[in-house]
Amino acid sequence: MNVKAEVESSGMDTAKLVVAIVLLFGGIALFYFLSEYSTLLRVLGLLAITGAAVAVALQTAPGRRIWEFATASRNEVRKVVWPSRQETVQTTLIVFAMVLVMGIVLWLFDMLLLTIVRAVTG
Repeated sequence: MNVKAEVESSGMDTAKLVVAIVLLFGGIALFYFLSEYSTLLRVLGLLAITGAAVAVALQTAPGRRIWEFATASRNEVRKVVWPSRQETVQTTLIVFAMVLVMGIVLWLFDMLLLTIVRAVTG
């Protein structure tokens, strides 16, 4: 288990996050403002600006924490033992069969209640 001291975000981190947000919103605004240019060029420009905004955001303490979380999550997903194709098909068939059986049981129960209500109300 990693024990790290909590590092509070500094004013510089806040400034970097503001720059990243301004870059992102500026890129979106330019995408719509430059509508006379090719869509491909505008999308490539937006992707480049978004990449720059993400790069700036990753230089902050919250950005580093998010990156560490993403890498740890990826490592945990690699540890998962995934079911084989046969196990997946068998499980899916069992689920379908149980849904069908429960549907029939609920339909019969509904028909019974309908018969009782009709008998009571005449």
